[in-house]
Amino acid sequence: MNLFRRFMQMKTILLLTIAFLYAYCLNAQVRRPADKPNYILIVADDLGFADLSINGSKQIKTPNIDALAHSGVRFTEGYVSSSVCSPSRAGLLTGRNQVEFGQDNNLDVNQPGFDPEYLGLPVSEKTIGNYLKPLGYVSGLIGKWHLGDASQFHPLNRGFDEFWGYTGGGHHYFKSLPDGKGYLSPIECNFKTPEPITYITDDKGDECVDFIKRHKDRPFFLYASFNAPHAPMHATEQDLKRYGHIADEKRRAYAAMVHRLDVNVGKIMKTIEENGLRENTIVVFISDNGGPVNSNASINAPYNGQKGILLEGGIHVPFIINWPGTIPGGITYDKPISTLDLAPTFVELSGGESKQIKFSGVNLMPYVLNKNSLAPHEELKWRFTISAAIRQGDWKLIRVPDRLPMLYHLPSDISEQKNVALDNIEKTNELLKKLGQWDVTLPHPVFLEGAIWKKRQLDLYDSKYQLTQPE
Repeated sequence: MNLFRRFMQMKTILLLTIAFLYAYCLNAQVRRPADKPNYILIVADDLGFADLSINGSKQIKTPNIDALAHSGVRFTEGYVSSSVCSPSRAGLLTGRNQVEFGQDNNLDVNQPGFDPEYLGLPVSEKTIGNYLKPLGYVSGLIGKWHLGDASQFHPLNRGFDEFWGYTGGGHHYFKSLPDGKGYLSPIECNFKTPEPITYITDDKGDECVDFIKRHKDRPFFLYASFNAPHAPMHATEQDLKRYGHIADEKRRAYAAMVHRLDVNVGKIMKTIEENGLRENTIVVFISDNGGPVNSNASINAPYNGQKGILLEGGIHVPFIINWPGTIPGGITYDKPISTLDLAPTFVELSGGESKQIKFSGVNLMPYVLNKNSLAPHEELKWRFTISAAIRQGDWKLIRVPDRLPMLYHLPSDISEQKNVALDNIEKTNELLKKLGQWDVTLPHPVFLEGAIWKKRQLDLYDSKYQLTQPE
């Protein structure tokens, strides 16, 4: 009996030892490796290029976003992969040009002839969260998703461990309803019961702060997906008073919304600082596309065009990367880069092998740190429903269905005012051919937006846009 009791005691000790060693090893895996940075990807929604003080705004002050540029690198030729929300985010999160997997339309209600099971980011594609998970990262999405509502598209099934937000393309800033639809949809959360909305930009900032504090002891990827300053034009009374000198009511509300976005960027940065994460955290700030001048009173000066089209105003966005432990502060980078470059950059910096993945982008770090003096891209290409474009060096060509191609020499015509296609026939033919050859390699779209948007998009190419900063 004594031998049996001793045997059981030894067995218990052995099991406890094994459990301890397992827990130790597990903890060792999730403890922060010194060479794995955190990532915070801050995405504004429908922000005009001109509407940051770092980009020359005289009306709107954005000291916290400006500070990111002053202590990091500002990409003066930074592009998104689409001029509207959903396809732009698909490219951003996958690192692959979204038209190469069939997502060149904006996400809308399902159209006749299409299978609603495909109404979202194709399940064949992986996100940054998917790539970073096996490298020891925890990933969280705070805010807007807009890549599909069905369960197979849900962020928790697409590489994210935590989600506080909504799956649609926008939200009311002051309220939601338990059974609400669209902008009044309820806030979803898988790690706590969400509190009622106060002002959603502030709520998102608070949730980002909470995520950072809870995960500060292991590598994390935080996708801080704000909806400001996307419509509806909702601002706090306090912020509206701050911009009371702006006569136009919509512009005043827009300025107030951008201000509140900036305040919450500051809140995120303060939390990183207070938790000792500043030098080991890469912070990226972008807009998902150019400002929709006609709906939120944004300004994209000096660029012509707006959200929804492939003139510079639709795709040339504020683009900042901040990593004070590695990237020198206050520098600018003037070669064309894309949000498609972020996924491969994150993967390689985390110890992954981006060359084994069919990324459309490249790791930006060798270029930013002057280890590679070449341009990251020989050319960039876009396609969005009826429009297509290509930038090759200083030249950019846009193709739309109702006119001859538009060719611009960007260094001498930053605002795309002079179409020189007929004066440079050889270059026009060369770029048209490259664009066409790319076209025929692309798959059919997996879903379409409503046909009404095609005519609206075409009309935007003929609109007049403000090309200078307002006083």
